[in-house]
Amino acid sequence: MNEFGALPRQALAGLIEAGRIKGIDTALAQPASLDLPVSEEWYRVNSIFLPRTGEPVRDCLARLDAQEHSVGTILERGVNYLSRVAGEFAFVPSVYGYTNPKSTTGRTDVHVRVVADGVPSYDSAAPAGWKGELWLLVTPKSFPVLVPVGTALAQLRLCNHNTKLARTELELEVERRKLLWTLAGETIHCEDQLVRVDEGSLVLTVNLSGETIGWECLEPSTTFDFGAPKGTIDPSEFFVPLIGHNGSLRLREGRFYILSTREAVRVPPELACEMRPLDPRWGELRTHYAGFIDPGWGWGKKGEGKGRPITLEVRPFENMTLTHGQPIGRIRFERMMDVPDVLYDAGTSHYSVQSGPRLAKQFKHP
Repeated sequence: MNEFGALPRQALAGLIEAGRIKGIDTALAQPASLDLPVSEEWYRVNSIFLPRTGEPVRDCLARLDAQEHSVGTILERGVNYLSRVAGEFAFVPSVYGYTNPKSTTGRTDVHVRVVADGVPSYDSAAPAGWKGELWLLVTPKSFPVLVPVGTALAQLRLCNHNTKLARTELELEVERRKLLWTLAGETIHCEDQLVRVDEGSLVLTVNLSGETIGWECLEPSTTFDFGAPKGTIDPSEFFVPLIGHNGSLRLREGRFYILSTREAVRVPPELACEMRPLDPRWGELRTHYAGFIDPGWGWGKKGEGKGRPITLEVRPFENMTLTHGQPIGRIRFERMMDVPDVLYDAGTSHYSVQSGPRLAKQFKHP
């Protein structure tokens, strides 16, 4: 156990049991994050926003021309909504938080940003000792959606110190813990020159080999239901499969794509991982909308795993052609305060068996 780091599942559950987090069940604690369920309180707002320092989000409703939105009714494409997270938070003095959208949220092109009382930045519940309410700014980008009460669109991570790995630490962990693998199951070493480190992050590249290399969103008028059971929605209603052509793929400006990395990532039990924005020198595009990767991803049940590719949620801001092996994203590792008592690969996540560009869990997998 380390003195500093990201809090594991058992510590998150302990904060709930101690009353520091109210209104959220311990069953929503994941290996290194806490699912944030939406409440019945929804508003349609005229724009995104940030509160002033110390200002409760609720006090911002008037300037947003907020109109109550009936829970269980459709969220329209391109419209901004505000939903209160079903919980109250009062962190201990040493703890602060930051957030990411859930994988299913990103893969359905629903843009979610967390806004915390009194915090003038997105996806942050800080400084240490923060207390208040969390709210979600929700904007469906490609099709209308239904979001039942209790759906977790985002997840919260808590830390007591910045323990992100510096460049030298990261290079050592690549070798010591075998963080990167080829899709053929071979370890990638730093001396292979396949490992690129950029500002303390590992650079990942796009996989455009194989028969189906990804998916392009059709931007349908059909409504996507987050409450649909796993594997019940026909992908053809929302997406069309992409077929590779000589290792290249043309992306259209503003469209939404699901792609995958050429590398398989393995996250040891004592580390966690986060996708980071791509350097604009490599292209003007967004390559992830979710992005948190729990300890144990690609690790296997006893460390026998050889990593797993990362699914990418891609939107280009100009017409562009990708080529196989082109830089497409970055991942940054951080240390855990303790090993979680449940690891990702030992759980029941739909995405623990993904082997390529996989759609959200509600879709039938080809």
